[in-house]
Amino acid sequence: MTGKRIQNSAGGSPLSGNISESKEQDRFLPIANVSRIMKKSLPSNAKISKEAKETVQECVSEFISFITGEASDKCQTEKRKTINGDDLLWSMTTLGFENYVGLLKVYLNKYRENEGDKNTVIRQEPSPTNDADTGKITDNLHGFNSDFHAQVTAKGPRR
Repeated sequence: MTGKRIQNSAGGSPLSGNISESKEQDRFLPIANVSRIMKKSLPSNAKISKEAKETVQECVSEFISFITGEASDKCQTEKRKTINGDDLLWSMTTLGFENYVGLLKVYLNKYRENEGDKNTVIRQEPSPTNDADTGKITDNLHGFNSDFHAQVTAKGPRR
């Protein structure tokens, strides 16, 4: 957990600490998004401390960097510039998170199907609203989140 780092310059101004803290915060997911995801997994009357939110924010941001870095190394070796979902799944397997890969493959395939459906609908007949497509994606995401949470709770992370 990082606290506020305020360093005084020769003139007594705390500017240098704010710049350092700002750069560190730029590499984290927004705390509001992290908080919203955490709240969805808890009963409606549960409360989450600021420290808990910040800890999860740092952990998930570090996890994303860890997985993405491995995928980036793979793409660099293969002389590719774009990391795709399959690269991320490969890196998760390589780094020991294979317990999660099966369910994530299902989600990735559903996501790709829905994206294909949306692109086909747009090309064939423009629609004034895509509420039906948004609903399908949201339903799939909620289903994935429930399944993923159940699997994580049952198996726990691999150590």
